[in-house]
Amino acid sequence: MNRRSQEERTETTRAALMLAARGLFEERGYAGTGTPEIVATAKLTRGALYHHFTDKAELFEAVARQVAQEVADEIARQTAGHTDPVEALMAGAQAYFAAMAGRGRARLLLLEVPAVLTADRVMALSDLAGFQALQEGLRQALPAAGAGLPLRELAVLLSAMFDRAALAMARGEAVAPYEKATRLLLSRLVAA
Repeated sequence: MNRRSQEERTETTRAALMLAARGLFEERGYAGTGTPEIVATAKLTRGALYHHFTDKAELFEAVARQVAQEVADEIARQTAGHTDPVEALMAGAQAYFAAMAGRGRARLLLLEVPAVLTADRVMALSDLAGFQALQEGLRQALPAAGAGLPLRELAVLLSAMFDRAALAMARGEAVAPYEKATRLLLSRLVAA
């Protein structure tokens, strides 16, 4: 009889806690989710939770990091192979919108994370979830603008625009008008 290694058991327990917490955080938010609900949903004990995470906030951040990485992975998949800068930026924007439309992602990353984590941690998750890719896309799309171009600031402004659009779409607004507006802005920015 093969026994699972301690590492496998640890990973299984950690994954169960994160899966349970993610569903609850997406549905009820951070404040509306208690640790007793998390462990009950995961069918584990509070001791297991506190063995793997120091507290609910650390578990929340681990879940948020996982979700942000999923968004980043989707953007990377959808932008690979694009040679036209505007099309690459558009593919990234569309991938971000599609990824954020996933169950509870917009709520978790755009509403709950800023309410729970410090500003530095919020920015780190934003970097992971696509900000760095956006900044690099702008760098490639605007090479002729020279060293004086405020790429980081442009990326900050566009990122905020994408976040607001993702929240609107999460509330049920149509995707097509936001994609059209995004294409207009990006094409004019690159042409300028």
